[in-house]
Amino acid sequence: MNLNMNMGGARDNNRILVISVRQAFISKALQKNLKDAGYEVYATGADVESISSYSDTVNIYILYMDDDVEDFMKALVYLKDVSIEEDKMVIVIGTPVELELVSIVLPRENLAACFERPVDMRLLLEKVRMLTDLRAMENFKKSILVVDDDVTYLRMIHSWLKDTYRVSIVNSGMQALTWLARNPVDLVLLDYEMPVTSGPSVLEMLKSEDVTREIPVMFLTGKSDRASISKVVGLKPERYLLKTISREELLDELEQFFNDEAW
Repeated sequence: MNLNMNMGGARDNNRILVISVRQAFISKALQKNLKDAGYEVYATGADVESISSYSDTVNIYILYMDDDVEDFMKALVYLKDVSIEEDKMVIVIGTPVELELVSIVLPRENLAACFERPVDMRLLLEKVRMLTDLRAMENFKKSILVVDDDVTYLRMIHSWLKDTYRVSIVNSGMQALTWLARNPVDLVLLDYEMPVTSGPSVLEMLKSEDVTREIPVMFLTGKSDRASISKVVGLKPERYLLKTISREELLDELEQFFNDEAW
């Protein structure tokens, strides 16, 4: 499983999507420079449907602000989500005023980099190379999918774990099943109580499919009563952790689990 993830991540690291409205000369020059540097480059407009069609293909998005910021608003919201939820890298190129406006929707802490226009191609290529090298190193980290319908809690857990693990997040059971059908992962942290598709239902469905049956799952939940625990014991989750767990305790549990797995 780890081998597949590492190899897939390495391929994705060299795939870049350039997003711009006009696809003007500078945008095309940017694409050519990236291709000449050995990257596999795709290009699209700023509509979310077009951008999202590349979600399984690329790992780096370069947003070239070549039109009014308003034309990029929906794209910015989408890129903010993928930078957090799917751990994608986002680079934005624009004027100082545009970059300031962008930061209202897409905060600087969610950006891999930003460059003022006109962009220095040499510096941009150096940054892309550094980011892809870092991502290649990241691919050796254990990967964790966190599933919870509470987005605030999801992002807190993401912030706790992101320095040690590669973390992806989804906010429903059905999203988790869809995500896991196409992405290898080393562990799932699964909320017990969720609307529509509960945690136990997700675990039961994972166990029923050959592709996902061996994925380790830990419940991370507010339910500590005996009936809830008894309901899933037959499905053999790896752990049953309470949401009151501290950051240090959670990291200790995960470290112990992966150490045990190594043996």
